[in-house]
Amino acid sequence: MHADEVDTDVSLVGRLLAAQFPQWADLPIEPVPSAGTDNALYRLGEDMAVRLPRVLRATGQVEKEHRWLPRLAPHLPLAIPVPLAKGTPAEGYPWHWSVYRWLEGETATIERIADPRQAATELAQFVAALQRIDPTGGPPPGPDNSFRGVPLARRDAHTRAAIAALDGMLDTGTVTAVWEAALQAPAWQGPAVWIHGDLLAANLLAQHGRLSAVIDFGCLGLGDPACDLMVAWTYLSAETRDIFRAALPVDDATWARGRGWALSFGLIALPYYQSTNPVLAGIARYAIDEALADHEATA
Repeated sequence: MHADEVDTDVSLVGRLLAAQFPQWADLPIEPVPSAGTDNALYRLGEDMAVRLPRVLRATGQVEKEHRWLPRLAPHLPLAIPVPLAKGTPAEGYPWHWSVYRWLEGETATIERIADPRQAATELAQFVAALQRIDPTGGPPPGPDNSFRGVPLARRDAHTRAAIAALDGMLDTGTVTAVWEAALQAPAWQGPAVWIHGDLLAANLLAQHGRLSAVIDFGCLGLGDPACDLMVAWTYLSAETRDIFRAALPVDDATWARGRGWALSFGLIALPYYQSTNPVLAGIARYAIDEALADHEATA
C-alpha cells in the first residue's frame, strides 16, 4: 500500500518470537487479512496477535499504545487492545513491534449489527467516555497519528489537493463548497481531549450482533473532539447519526467540524487507496457521499 513499506511474513514473525519470546515460539502463526494501513497483523496461537509497523511513521505507535492503552481501558465501555509484550528490532526487521491479546469478533459492518440504533448509542458512549479521561501527559497530534485532532484548517491544503486528484470522479465544485463550509465553523477553544483518531468500520469489532471492541489506536492522541465525530459519516446512516449526536455533549460548531473531518478523510484516502485497499477506499467513498448528502439536507 505504501512505497516505503517494509515487508513482513510468517517466517519473520517466527524468528522474532523464537529470539525474544521463546515461550511462544511453538505456537501457530497465521497472517490476518486486514484493511489496516500502518501495521501488519498475525494471529499467534488462539489468544494473541503480533502487530508490526509497516512504515516508519507508524513506529511511534508501539510505545504510545503500550503506555496508554492500559490506562484508558478501565474507563471505556467497549473492549480495547491489551498489550502483552514489546519486541525489539532484529532479524532484519528495523523497528519495535508488539504482542497483544487477541480480541474475538468480526469487523462490525452494519450488516453484522442487529440494532444499528443501539450501536450508534454505544459508539457515542465510547467517544464521550474517552473524552472524559484525564488528558494530562497525553500525546499531541503529530506524524505518528497522521495529525488527527489538529485544527481542521491545517488539513486544507491536503484536502484541496485530493479534490483536484478526484476531478472527473466527483463534482469537485460541490465538494469544494461543502469543504469550505466546514472550514467556516468556529475552531475548538476548549482543552484538548483524548481521541481515538480513526473510528472507521474497519476498527470496530462485533460479536453476536453488537459492538464489542474498538481496535487500532495508532491515531490515539489529544486534540479537537470533532475528529472522533467523523464516525457519524464514515459508518452511520442519516437515521443513526441523529441518535449518535443526541447521545453526545456536542455543539453545532463541533458537529460541523466533525462532518468536515469525515469529508477530508474520505477525500484524501480515496485517491491514495483506490487501487491498493478496496475496503478503505469504500469507506472513504461512503464518507464523502454521506457528508455531501448531510450538508445538503441541513443547509
